[in-house]
Amino acid sequence: MKRTIATLALFVLVAFSAGCKHKAPQASPPQPTAFGAALVESSGGKQVTTVGSSLPQPLVVQVNDEQGNAIAGALVKLSGPAGVEFDPPSGITDSSGQVTSNISLAGMAGRYQIVASTESKTPKPIDLNVEEIALGYQEGLGRELNVQYCDRCHNPESTAERVSNYDNLEVKPHPFSEGETLNKISDADLLAIIGHGGPSLNKSPLMPAYGYTLSKAEMQALIAYIRAVSDPPYRSRGSIYAKN
Repeated sequence: MKRTIATLALFVLVAFSAGCKHKAPQASPPQPTAFGAALVESSGGKQVTTVGSSLPQPLVVQVNDEQGNAIAGALVKLSGPAGVEFDPPSGITDSSGQVTSNISLAGMAGRYQIVASTESKTPKPIDLNVEEIALGYQEGLGRELNVQYCDRCHNPESTAERVSNYDNLEVKPHPFSEGETLNKISDADLLAIIGHGGPSLNKSPLMPAYGYTLSKAEMQALIAYIRAVSDPPYRSRGSIYAKN
């Protein structure tokens, strides 16, 4: 009798173990119920973070019809270079015609091209390219210095932590992303302006000298940051990582 009970218990245990190994069926990918004619960025493009980190804000894209009206029920897929992570990587547009995804960039500094894709009724692929920026160590240090010393005057937008002084200045400083102007200034001239002030190169006297405040390495880090966030891009620097 005891042998029979032991045998039965062993049989149940084996059967239970076999059942545990059974894989649950994977959920099928979302299916679209509508199709649009255009894909546009709502928010989240041209953000800046450090390598291997998440973007500060999610990327939000919107599907519209031929008249520019938002479309609910359209499928949007997100893709990018190796190492970029999306949460979620795809989704169905909500009642506002939008899909939202949190993005983590890979471990190399540079500009990353993110591709959002949907389909028209034809079907015809519709793609939207969005650029995001990952800073390396030197550029990240430059961003910290920018926040500490530069942003109050060079950034016209105020935040909860910082009130911009931009509007109070008679000669408006160039935002560091203003590539049309700053890309034409050499690294050596930027170093002179930061170190010795605007008058050193016949620039605004409102630009103070930081040569006794910042080391040369810190000023070079600040220049690296300026090059990293330039719009249009500073072409002689870094790489652009596009989808393979």
